[in-house]
Amino acid sequence: MRQLMAANHGLITAGMARDCGLTTTRLTHLVRTGALVPVRHGVYADGEHWRALDDYHEQHRLRGRAALMVMRRHWVLSHDSSAHEHELEILVPPEPHVHITRPGSTAAWARAGVKHHLARYDSEQVERIGDLEVLDLARTAVDIARELGPPYGEIACDAAMRRGVTRSALEAAYGVMHCWPHIQRTRQAVAFARPEAANLAETMARMLVAELQIGDIDPQFPTRLESGRVAWGDLRVGRHIFEFHGEIKFRPPEAGGVAADPPHEVMWAARKRDIELGREGLGTSHIIWKDLWPPNRASARKRLLAEYRDTLARFGDQLPERLVRQARELRAQRGA
Repeated sequence: MRQLMAANHGLITAGMARDCGLTTTRLTHLVRTGALVPVRHGVYADGEHWRALDDYHEQHRLRGRAALMVMRRHWVLSHDSSAHEHELEILVPPEPHVHITRPGSTAAWARAGVKHHLARYDSEQVERIGDLEVLDLARTAVDIARELGPPYGEIACDAAMRRGVTRSALEAAYGVMHCWPHIQRTRQAVAFARPEAANLAETMARMLVAELQIGDIDPQFPTRLESGRVAWGDLRVGRHIFEFHGEIKFRPPEAGGVAADPPHEVMWAARKRDIELGREGLGTSHIIWKDLWPPNRASARKRLLAEYRDTLARFGDQLPERLVRQARELRAQRGA
């Protein structure tokens, strides 16, 4: 059994288990004791292995593999399930499905946690990851955008561009969808996409700032401070910087964070950064995770707009030429 599971992504079907000599009574006992975990009907994972997987990405990936093991026809993984195999950063919806696709006239239906899609795609859009066939990054991103809408599509398209997918490749991927449902929100997600977003939170923060309708958003704007260090602002509009802060910045690595210093030192460094940016003629706003969601989103928009207008009154909206030139040089150095 363990040899079979090792050859099948840590999974075994009930039929395989019986072929190994496992009785139904013994199989039931292994499930009751947690030695085996039913991933879907008739497919089991090693309990210890399953519990070691994170429930945001790795367990979803195993569910997709389990679904393919019991399909009678040939399918490829698509949408969220393809994204998990590509290790593409996405926002998992509250009620996620396994997504599989095969060629056919556009249609979709869900059964037992699996959403089946019939849709056109080119053979060039199919990639192999190990022994699995999945749709490529560009098609995966636009499928998510069409299926789930914002913010899921914007996050997926940003993540795809971050991985090197071009905007023209995303546009080509939705080219066959011109009369499919929800194609408009797919086009909007691709038009909005930027490769500079470091993670999904920065994408969602950019969407929040875009709702203010205060001008073009410039992501990852660098400024050399008087201390000599370079501050990379998440988002810039005019002379105002919008910065997203996640708890990960304040947690030590052993707690799943990235903070190399104690929390109070991290906070003080952020405060000094704001002061130095102010000396360069730039205002700042701070966004946290709860600002991105109702009911806090409306009050966050109001606060951010007020802070932006305060910067407008203090410094105006035209970025000094020296900061424009400096940002161009620092970006060229980073890209070198």
